[in-house]
Amino acid sequence: MESAANPSNHVPESLSEQVRSAVIWRSGSQILAQLVQWAATFLVIRILDPHDYGLFAMTQVILVLLNMLNGYGLASGLIQKQEIGRKEIRQLFGMLVLLNFGLGAAQFLLAPLAAAYYRQDIVMHLLQVQALLYLTTPFIALPYALLSRTLDFRLQARVNIIASVASASAALAGALAGLGVWTLVLAPLVLFTVRAIGMTVAAKSLMWPSFDFRGAGHLAKYGGVMAAGQLFWFAQSQADVFIAGRHFTPHMLGIYTTSLFLTQIFVSKFVPPLNEVAFSAYARIQHDTQAVATAFTRSVRIIMIAALPFYFGLAATAEPLVLTVLGEKWVETVPVVHLLALAMPFMTLQVLLQPACDARGRPGIGVRNGAIGAIVLAIAFLFGVNWGPAGLATAWIIAYPIYLGISLWRSLPVIGTNVRAVADAIAPALLAALGMALAVVLVDDILPPLHALPRLAILVATGGIVYAGWLMVFARSVVGELIAIVRKQPLPA
Repeated sequence: MESAANPSNHVPESLSEQVRSAVIWRSGSQILAQLVQWAATFLVIRILDPHDYGLFAMTQVILVLLNMLNGYGLASGLIQKQEIGRKEIRQLFGMLVLLNFGLGAAQFLLAPLAAAYYRQDIVMHLLQVQALLYLTTPFIALPYALLSRTLDFRLQARVNIIASVASASAALAGALAGLGVWTLVLAPLVLFTVRAIGMTVAAKSLMWPSFDFRGAGHLAKYGGVMAAGQLFWFAQSQADVFIAGRHFTPHMLGIYTTSLFLTQIFVSKFVPPLNEVAFSAYARIQHDTQAVATAFTRSVRIIMIAALPFYFGLAATAEPLVLTVLGEKWVETVPVVHLLALAMPFMTLQVLLQPACDARGRPGIGVRNGAIGAIVLAIAFLFGVNWGPAGLATAWIIAYPIYLGISLWRSLPVIGTNVRAVADAIAPALLAALGMALAVVLVDDILPPLHALPRLAILVATGGIVYAGWLMVFARSVVGELIAIVRKQPLPA
């Protein structure tokens, strides 16, 4: 029998050390794994065409929809529960097996309908092969839950790195072999298969599933509520592709989705692993409102220190970045990247809210927020699609602040903090990033004509110097906090 740490009036030092270690291993491994995958991804992008990425994006609407139901909410219920036994673990495994095998069959059957909607026959075949991904999910989600309960992200980190190397190798080999869009199907199949094997071995979680679900109502209810929230997340995150896929050619859709990929690198690749650690940590202190509030505002401050210069720098250097990383054939993404980068700070703050609310036992907050976001964003996309990829990007800028404002109003009282505290946490990074962006634009204006790579290098160096200098002069306390985290020193209350 396992039991979570007893709540107290402050965060125990042992938990603080566990969180630091978890962040280092989870985010550090994510960075290393992503560097490997990005190196392959950008090479693959240069080899494939926008048309290939447009076709692949069409399959992602169905895949992401069904993945919202794949049982990770059930796994989160196991993490959040204070005490578990072998019976609950086997029941969770049984739920995951039934659920994912059913989802795989559903995707296989839905594939012809998706192909008919997009008027692209190949979409059916792509989706039917991708249905194999669901067979791996039970062997990833269960060990993930067991390891996350103890904040053990070291073993997960090693598995993720190995899986990323295998996936990147498969992607590069597929592109060089001329597989075209099938390269984008092969890579995740390799990634999830290797991860499933590695996670199962790491957690020693191979066991017979139990299909006797008596007494598992808590898991089912908690997982169901979280799945409902994820469905609304799907509605808002895939509405643009669903709408655009009917109006755009595969080439135009590829331009838009690749622009979105570039601008969402931070929020989709770096923030989720930090949120996994945050959820596990919040769950350990869920009954201490002040501790949760303090941990939340600190996480916002630290994440925004990295996020805001990334987004503002991306907006300021969109042209040389695209030409350097993607190549001339992707030049149409430049104005779309510039616009989308300005919307991503709002999205980053939005995704930080749910782990704290979920861990406080209020997953319904995320569900209601997601429902509002789905409506607001879908309406904006329906208008924006008439002006092409740039119109969709403008819709993001208009709609996301509205969505975030409503979410903050609902979520912050549950977390135990307020808008003023969040604004104070963001302010140092925001001012420094604005100053950095202005300096980069001014330097870019006075530069002589240069090739994309040296131009990008000069602008990145300028931005880094200005941003770091601003923080050192005007936000020394924030810099001190970061140094304390790295050095494992006590943090201020």
